[in-house]
Amino acid sequence: MIRILANDGIDPIGQRLLEGAGFTVDTEFVPQDQLPEALQNYDAITVRSATKVRQSLIDACPNLKLIGRGGVGMDNIDVEYAKEKGVAVYNTPASSSLSVAELVFAHLFTGIRFLQDANRRMPAEGDTKFNDLKKAYAKGVELRGSTIGILGFGRIGREVAKIAIGLGMEVLAYDLYPFDPTLEVILGGGIKVNVPVKVATKDEIIAIADFITLHTPFLDQPVLDAASFDQMKKGVGIINCSRGGLIDESALIAALDNDKVSFAGLDVFDNEPTPRKDILTHSKISLSPHIGASTNEAQERIGTELANLIIDYFKNVSVAE
Repeated sequence: MIRILANDGIDPIGQRLLEGAGFTVDTEFVPQDQLPEALQNYDAITVRSATKVRQSLIDACPNLKLIGRGGVGMDNIDVEYAKEKGVAVYNTPASSSLSVAELVFAHLFTGIRFLQDANRRMPAEGDTKFNDLKKAYAKGVELRGSTIGILGFGRIGREVAKIAIGLGMEVLAYDLYPFDPTLEVILGGGIKVNVPVKVATKDEIIAIADFITLHTPFLDQPVLDAASFDQMKKGVGIINCSRGGLIDESALIAALDNDKVSFAGLDVFDNEPTPRKDILTHSKISLSPHIGASTNEAQERIGTELANLIIDYFKNVSVAE
């Protein structure tokens, strides 16, 4: 019988699919330092972002046949090394795209109307300084007619663009690799139309965009550093619902403090799960604790997709044997 450790959990639908296929699924979390021993009893492990599957763990578990990542990025898995060792690696890149894209706009709407600061100050000052707060937050802006620059135009970036187009925004798109700039957008009544976005360089987006959102893979160097902030328009808004480390956080704080950046929306951080205090307490930063894919709908899609990938893999292995 195939045994699977879902170390960072799995949606009940995915678990039922696996168990219905005859697999045993354990969902009790095993701490990272105990995994080399615990995994001796399993054929596969599924993870999200918390558990790391590095070379040393792969070497310690020669019985491991499959690693599944519930989500998009696989920065926490030594993918190529696993494949060299004959371990299959799967992720679910499409399942959470819409949920992450919607969170991008949750942060955008929050930032343009100062909700992150209003929600901090209203409970303490709203009963005595209501009119003062009203004046303080009276200079919001609209997204319609503004320009959003999308750095990284994969599945999530494309979903962001679709929402932006629906809101009447102009979209500038950049990616490390060539991409199709045409999007299929669904209008009222289910009518589908093809809408092209403008292809731009990273430097053009940094210089032109009113809002910049990041959707790139993890890179060794920040995508936005101090030099990048210097080149931006005054009052730009920055969103990162992708990966920690893509923004130089010290440079971001400086740009917020000197008003070069009007606000930032962050779902990911350099030092998770302990982000720096000046990030957590800054009045111009809208915060969420790495929940981009954490909607009920996305988790169901992720669980279902990952379960089917695992079932198909072991079915094919069995047939080959």
